[in-house]
Amino acid sequence: MYDKSLVVEILIQILNASKTVAKRFEVVDSIDYFIDTPEGQEKLDSICMQLIAIGESLKNIDKITNKTLLEKYPQVDWKGAKGIRDIISHHYFDLDAEEIYFVCDTKLDTLIKTIEIILEDLK
Repeated sequence: MYDKSLVVEILIQILNASKTVAKRFEVVDSIDYFIDTPEGQEKLDSICMQLIAIGESLKNIDKITNKTLLEKYPQVDWKGAKGIRDIISHHYFDLDAEEIYFVCDTKLDTLIKTIEIILEDLK
């Protein structure tokens, strides 16, 4: 068995980071905003930092739970969520703003809802 309180703590951090990304993304109306405006570039940078933290934390949950927890919630592409951390970290100067926009626009709500479900299930 794994340390449930540690996993809950990490999940809360992921949830908070995900909500931070959602809040920062609210003003982003297009990929061009990320690319063509100084404000958009700052948003992109700050969102990427949070996505790195989320991906790393998901990897830590897998380590702690021996990959048994997240697999119970297939509505999220966990491999992709963890992998975006590697893409941002290792290819930052080749970052695809379109991919970050897509993730924020289409995947973030599901991640937030699923993390909330997992936290509720762990109570």
